[in-house]
Amino acid sequence: MKRVAVLGGGPAGSMAAARLAAAGFDTVILDEKLAWEKPCGGGITYKAYDRYPFLLDNPAPKRTVSETTLSDPRGGSVTMRLTQPLLIYSRLDLNRLLLERAEQAGAQLEKERVTGIARKGTGWAVKTRSGTLDADHLVVATGARNSLREVGTEWAAADAMCAIGYWVPGERNCIDIQFFPNFEGYLWVFPRCGHMSVGICGKGESTAKMRARMEHYMAERGISTEGATFYAHMIPALEKESWRRNRVSGEGWMAVGDAAGLVDPVTGEGLYYAIRSGDLAAESILNEGADLAGKPWAYRASLQNEFVEDLTFGAGIARRFFMEQVLYASVPARMIECMRISPRLMEIVQDLFSGTQGYLDLKKRLLENLNGTVRELLFGSILGNRVVKEGR
Repeated sequence: MKRVAVLGGGPAGSMAAARLAAAGFDTVILDEKLAWEKPCGGGITYKAYDRYPFLLDNPAPKRTVSETTLSDPRGGSVTMRLTQPLLIYSRLDLNRLLLERAEQAGAQLEKERVTGIARKGTGWAVKTRSGTLDADHLVVATGARNSLREVGTEWAAADAMCAIGYWVPGERNCIDIQFFPNFEGYLWVFPRCGHMSVGICGKGESTAKMRARMEHYMAERGISTEGATFYAHMIPALEKESWRRNRVSGEGWMAVGDAAGLVDPVTGEGLYYAIRSGDLAAESILNEGADLAGKPWAYRASLQNEFVEDLTFGAGIARRFFMEQVLYASVPARMIECMRISPRLMEIVQDLFSGTQGYLDLKKRLLENLNGTVRELLFGSILGNRVVKEGR
């Protein structure tokens, strides 16, 4: 029987392990923490739970949120009623749900830290603190802080953003997203079961300054840090050129989720891409039509066909979205102003939230749905002057 070692028990690794174990593979998940908490919001988009209904239909604690408020100091605020609600889990509860699903499918869970890997014939020797485990395939799901230099994506400092946040006691019914001038990122408040996730993620600014932004925001809105728990995490945010050379697979291994850099470079959303990439990695391993050498390349092609091209395009507009100035205000500020007067723009932004609107076909939809004034004001500088010219 073929053995697959899944290095990491987060959403990507657990998803891969569940499918492989259900297909009869000897599957073991190695993770030193297994289920754990993170500052990130834990939001599951409609795109994710529509493809994988078990994310909706399960007994795990979660919130269904249908309202989001976007704010910017210059643009004011706008509230969206989400036509496709967002599911929000504690990351601890979500990880536990996915690990239990993998275990029920037959995967073995080992609370072990992987200290190294080495090729052994056509397979692998996986070293842990307790010994060595042999495997025919590796699924690398070690997250953004991957210590295994031989496998997974390679990035520079510019290819990551920092996320920090608080687990805050309290209740809230809607999501708040706050943009700031001259800041490549945003702040969020996500309601969870029995508490809130308050956090900020961004590039090009020190953690100390980001934390000061977040705590000032919390103080202004009466959100106390008393009794709150602080977290910090790194999120992949690959630059456009880094996507083109991204290392997601090789002989005998496939990287999934954050370990493959599979995160939306604009929103920082990674859960859909983690879960989907874990599924695609398992599918490639199970593909009897591909030989051992061809499986990693089949996986790479699957990622490219499904979403890598779209994310690469998104990386090209991310910095312009946050940092570009349009008539002395940021693009998010102008977007919020335009949303208040344009129901069609409101629909487009809702679909971006739900995951059903990609970046590659965004320009076409803008041209077809927005009038020239809104289009020129907001999107000419982000997606290129051709957006304006083609609409005339």
